[in-house]
Amino acid sequence: MNILIIEDDIALNTGVVLSFKDKDYKFLQGYNLSQGRELFNNNNIDLIILDINLPDGNGLDFCKEIRTVSNVLIIILTANDMEIDVVTGFELGADDYITKPFSLMILRSRVEALLRRTTKKTIAYFEFDDYIFNFDNMTFYKDQKELILSKTEQKILNILIKNSGNTVNRETLIDKIWSNSGDFVDENALSVAINRLRNKLEAQDYIKTVYGIGYTWVMKQ
Repeated sequence: MNILIIEDDIALNTGVVLSFKDKDYKFLQGYNLSQGRELFNNNNIDLIILDINLPDGNGLDFCKEIRTVSNVLIIILTANDMEIDVVTGFELGADDYITKPFSLMILRSRVEALLRRTTKKTIAYFEFDDYIFNFDNMTFYKDQKELILSKTEQKILNILIKNSGNTVNRETLIDKIWSNSGDFVDENALSVAINRLRNKLEAQDYIKTVYGIGYTWVMKQ
């Protein structure tokens, strides 16, 4: 499992690596966007821990760049608990976020939770109306146009389709997508991810909000 850290704080970058010393992960360490881009392009990366504020640019711009070519897992680090950073991160395809300062153990649990969920069984293939979703190949189409979905969006979509016709409550979705480790996740993160998925798929008629409860994928007759 290859994890890329792009963080200019050398002590924090090293601390993240040390917090996983008992795990069989390979870490690649970049201290600016230039180094991070080079490491990403030249290695098979499974997850990126990406700081927003870097010496040579903004991590959110790099997140957007990555999403044009890859569905790799991305956890963004933000120095301030600013809603705009979090919302923008999810809109650009990030899978999770963590606010500085943070416990390395909490970051570790977030990383492990995301990696665990990538190994869980999913529906492999779904074709309906104008949609074709291939979860094994991570390819998604509407009207023969390919759509780029983040790992989080793929997980949400798979859960909703697996339970099509039934309402999946918010707590269940949050638990399956983010909170398996027991860490607190702002419910706004789910709303942002759902809206982003709905807009990407143009699925306003399929992904329905059941107010006060959760969400459902409606199979149109």
